[in-house]
Amino acid sequence: MTFLPPDCYLRWRVGRPVSPVLAEPGVAGRPNEQLLQQVWRHQRLQPERLKTFDGRRITVLHPGFWNREAGPDFRDALFQIEGEEPLSGDVEIDLQPQGWTQHGHAGNPDFRSVRLHVVWEGNTPAGGAIPTLRLEGTLDASLEALAGWLADHAEDGLPCGQQGACAGPLARLGAEDRQALLEQAGLVRLTLKADRIRARAQQAGWQAALWETLFAALGYKHNPWPMRRIAGLLPRISAGRPDLTGWQARLLGVSGLLPADLSGTRPRTRQYLRRVWDQWWRERTAFEDVVLPRAAWRLGGVRPANHPQRRLALAAHWLQREDLPGVLERWLLEELPQTRLATSLEERLRPGRDKFWEHHWTLNAPFQEEPSVLLGRTRLTDLAVNAFLPWLWCRADAGVQAGLRRRVEERHRLWPAAQDNAVLRLARQRILPGIPMPQPLRSVHQQGLLQIVRDFCARSDARCTGCPLPGRLASLPLEG
Repeated sequence: MTFLPPDCYLRWRVGRPVSPVLAEPGVAGRPNEQLLQQVWRHQRLQPERLKTFDGRRITVLHPGFWNREAGPDFRDALFQIEGEEPLSGDVEIDLQPQGWTQHGHAGNPDFRSVRLHVVWEGNTPAGGAIPTLRLEGTLDASLEALAGWLADHAEDGLPCGQQGACAGPLARLGAEDRQALLEQAGLVRLTLKADRIRARAQQAGWQAALWETLFAALGYKHNPWPMRRIAGLLPRISAGRPDLTGWQARLLGVSGLLPADLSGTRPRTRQYLRRVWDQWWRERTAFEDVVLPRAAWRLGGVRPANHPQRRLALAAHWLQREDLPGVLERWLLEELPQTRLATSLEERLRPGRDKFWEHHWTLNAPFQEEPSVLLGRTRLTDLAVNAFLPWLWCRADAGVQAGLRRRVEERHRLWPAAQDNAVLRLARQRILPGIPMPQPLRSVHQQGLLQIVRDFCARSDARCTGCPLPGRLASLPLEG
């Protein structure tokens, strides 16, 4: 029996004082620079509307790495201006073009690698020859909606150090209440992921929003931006309804990850690449203006199973079928026992035979006798939690189909646990030291713990100064 009110966690987080200031002081309807930086960092923009002051389209291949020290706001961004080669460099963000001179950037050597000036409003650049991009009118949601959403995504850090102040109150709660709290927080996390999908669907349609979310999830933490860019190209590169080899050729070709020199490749790899190149050489001229540079990819530290070459090969199987949204919707409508949830979706999404990729992790990897599946249970769980279930939830919510929305929530609640990771381990040590996680452990419990970290731990220090969660937990009635 649980004593926890059903909307307890949602009410707690709604009242937390963590939202950034929305407007620049004294100027209504203008975001401050902090909010504008987060908009750029998360690319909460309509990509098809991005243009420089002189009217040329600009494609963001990677927004760069947020710089919290002195110097430009973002380092090592990668973008392409219409009619030019992709360009790598730093990005500086100001409210108006004049900020470039007012803040002394022109003569500061720290800013000599800036290649793009991003501003909220204005018409005349102030950075000399530096291209300037105006964001006003390009956001994918209202300023108010983005301020709330970005408050939940601005920081992901977990303070290290001593046991959290909420550990004691959590230990005194009954096991069922702790489980209910994690499940409520996990549901909040699901709906927050759905928010961005909804915003993109309003601009590009439900199918495009699904593919962009799925490709970003296939990119994992290293390569979501170039993968999302490839998803944005799907309407163009799907012309002619290519077969599986054709899809793999186009995806690998536009990714820029297809090796041009086959002389040093292994025999089986060379045989596969010749088939792929037989398709790609006839088509590459039509797509050469959208081929990503190698610099778009962060391949250092990427495990072979997560390499973008392998993930694109998997996506080709789904694209060939042409009905991924229908597959997901039919799966949601199917009556399934709990033990069959993941297995049933895996069966529906399992790719067909792929003689090359079943025996090679990447294009550079040696042949392995023991075949490896392109879609395993671990990968399926990552995609279900980060793409499929959030997409189905906001699809049902937008259609005012409360019954289907509750079904998505139930499947999310029952989905098997994902792999453990360092953030989860640290969160358990800090928040639940010596306290067992619910059993059987499910993904929603892990997602709930991560959401608590984001909502409370990441907004306080190692001593939990000012964090309201311990007091709210202590105010709950105890069992018995």
